[in-house]
Amino acid sequence: MALADPLALLADHAILEKKAAYSAMEMLTRWPGDFVPGWVETMTTVARDEAAHLLQVTRILARRGGRLSRSHSNPYAKGLRDLVRTGSGGEVIDRLFVSSLIEARSCERFAILAEAAAPDRELANFYQSLFTSELGHYRVFLNLARKIGEDDPEAVEARWKEMLEGEAKVIRAQAPGPRIHSWMS
Repeated sequence: MALADPLALLADHAILEKKAAYSAMEMLTRWPGDFVPGWVETMTTVARDEAAHLLQVTRILARRGGRLSRSHSNPYAKGLRDLVRTGSGGEVIDRLFVSSLIEARSCERFAILAEAAAPDRELANFYQSLFTSELGHYRVFLNLARKIGEDDPEAVEARWKEMLEGEAKVIRAQAPGPRIHSWMS
């Protein structure tokens, strides 16, 4: 379904890469300093990776006659952000879990898109290359959350399960459509 309109898919993808880069920098702004070993380096590396992905996708989009469009709301990401416990010690862990979930679903979608786009070698190769990067980001965010909550690993794992259950509800509530996130597969 998403590949039926590759320009819409690429435009949506570009917006998500822009938001991912911003999100990493926003977390670094919100929680500055190395309050957990490697925090600053990790968040700046993720932001750099996401900005590089934005450049890649916008170049492909431009070559195909499309352009970067204005940002739009993403019901999936908004639904996940609504699960975050704000103003508590668990907020940073929840934000990292949200980022991890988004990266995990991107990874899944990119694997599917890479295979489905096989006749279009450029898109197939592009999405295959992003699969590995998104998998790495998923693991990075999950590991950071666990590192921050290492004083109570059982509580962190219980919260991860709650976030997975919450995400399942968010996904079931989404309308289908040609997007990287939020469509029913």
